[in-house]
Order: sequence, then C-alpha cells, then structure tokens
Amino acid sequence: MVDIANWLSSLPVLGYIFQLIGYILANLPIMSQTTVAVAVPITLAALCGVMCERSGVINIGLEGIMLIAAFVGWAAGIVAIGIFPGQPTAVFGLTPALLIALMCAIVAGMLVSLLHAWLSISLRVDQIISGTIINIGAVGLTGYVNNLISRQSPVGAGNFTPFQVPSEVANLPVVGWLLNALFSQGPIGIATVVIVVVLQVWLFRSRWGLRTRAVGEHPRAAETVGIDVIWLRYRNVVLSGALAALGGAWLSMEQYSAFQPNMTAGRGFIGLAAMIVGRWTPIGAFGAALLFASATALSTAIVIGPPSGELGSLLVSLPTQLWDALPYLITIIVLAGLIGRSIPPAADGQPYEREAAT
Repeated sequence: MVDIANWLSSLPVLGYIFQLIGYILANLPIMSQTTVAVAVPITLAALCGVMCERSGVINIGLEGIMLIAAFVGWAAGIVAIGIFPGQPTAVFGLTPALLIALMCAIVAGMLVSLLHAWLSISLRVDQIISGTIINIGAVGLTGYVNNLISRQSPVGAGNFTPFQVPSEVANLPVVGWLLNALFSQGPIGIATVVIVVVLQVWLFRSRWGLRTRAVGEHPRAAETVGIDVIWLRYRNVVLSGALAALGGAWLSMEQYSAFQPNMTAGRGFIGLAAMIVGRWTPIGAFGAALLFASATALSTAIVIGPPSGELGSLLVSLPTQLWDALPYLITIIVLAGLIGRSIPPAADGQPYEREAAT
C-alpha cells in the first residue's frame, strides 16, 4: 500500500494532486474546525437570502446588514459594559453586556431589513438598487461613526468563547473529529448549525414553508387561497434580517472583540453565491458555505504548516495574495459552472400589487 502511494506521488502533475489530497486528509481534523468557523457568517447570510428569495424578494443588501449589525453589536457592548459589568461564565464567556449587545445587533439587522422590505414591497423600488443603497450606506455610516468612537479608544464588552468539546467525544472513532468541528464553536457558531436544520424542516415540512414557497413561485395564486402575500413577504424579510445580523455579530463579538471598517470583506456576497449553489435550500447553502470556507482553511494550513517535499516548496513560493484570493476564486469558478443550472423561485424579484376590488 505504501509502495502504491509513493508511486502515485511520483507521477508528473498528478503526483502533486495526490500529495495535496494526502496532506488535506492528514490535516482534516484541524482544517474542519477552521472551515466550520469561517463558514458561519457565510451560512447565516445565505440563510437570510434563502428566506427572502423563497418569498419572492431579492436581497443583495446582506453585506450592509451584516456590517451594521457588527458595528451596532460592538458599539452597544461599549455602552453596556459600563452599565452591566460582570464576570464571564465558564461556558461561552457570557456576560450581561455581551447578551445585550447581541440583542442590539439583531434588532439593528431587522430594522435595516425592514427598510429594504418597505422599499421593495411597499414602494416597489427595484430590489437590486435597494440592496445596493443599503450596502453603500452601511460602509459609509459605520466607517464614519467608527472613526468618531475610535478616537476615545473605548473598551468593548469582549467576545464569546468557543465551547470545549469533551475529549471523550472528540476522540470517538469516525465521528469524533466531525463533532469536534461542529461544536467547538461559540454560541453563534453552534446556533448556526441548529438553525440550518430547523429552517430546512420548516421550509419544506410546515405550513409556513408551504406558504412561503407558494408566494415565491406564484403570489397571485397564493392570494386566491387566502394567503396575505404582502404581510408574509414583510415578515420573512424582516425575520431574515436577524440571521444576517447574527453573521455580523459573529465577526465583531465571536471571531474578534472589536470592529474594523468593512470587516465583512465580501462575506455577504459569498453568502448569495452559497444560496445559489445550494439551490435556495438551507442544507445546500450550508454545504456551499463549507466548500467556500474550506479554501480559507486550506490556505491557512499551508501558511502555518506547508506539506513536505517539492509540493510544499511549490506552495510556499506562491504569492500570499493568491491564498487571500482563493476563496473568491473558488466562488467564481463554482458559480460559473452552476449558475445556469440553478433555477430561482419563479416570482423572485417581481414586485407584487394587489388587484383592485371591483
């Protein structure tokens, strides 16, 4: 078996591929944990997009919603820590200030989503333009206010800490590494895994899910059977804002304990790509997010501990900018191959106007 592996590794070009596969398998337990963590904000953005577009509303303002939520969560934590000081708990490092800040971030995301819903549903503004306005406004507003706050060098409320999976569970054969990857996360990361499963069931196994899909496919027919199309779209768009807000809060309250201008770094747009690749399903979007996040995990692993031999020398010689761009390149490649095969809901992006009573 060893001789076969050595022979495969010695093949021209293909040998590098086999060596890379072996390197990935050897580092899978470490890379998987990083992959899940990086996928959290992408997944939450994708789930927000799924709820909106399944209801017939395009929302490309995910980046802006996440950015505003990240900023509000951090800023609210600065205020809350002075009013509600407390020692972090042993699990997740919870404090009253962190919980208040998280709630403020969620409310902020829902308010921004309400703005998008009002523009898109009530005023029937072009939904692409509405989302673009939110993205541009979020960058400018958070950047300006952050400059004002940062001059005072404020102390934030800290950040959530990862859950420590018991060694007995993490060392289980076959599934131990997977359980460790999924649950060695902070509260937002673990909640994301639960939300994916729950939303998948609700969307395809509940009356709300049936009505949501009906409104996204044929709103006129849905209203003839008594479904309030306008109200359902409003409700789903606003509630979906809480999901994107969690993604923003993860950046400033779980990954870091600070806010940086434009710290979302395109994760909202990658979330849209994950939604499309996942065919507008929560499980599919989560899988696509893991695929995109694996590029970041791989690049991190190579930088920290590159493979041995010629493959390692080759990978280390590549410019660091290539590794930074790798997740975005994979996103483009996957979309280019699947965009024509993914069919969105039939009424996606189409404003709805009730027929006048006669």
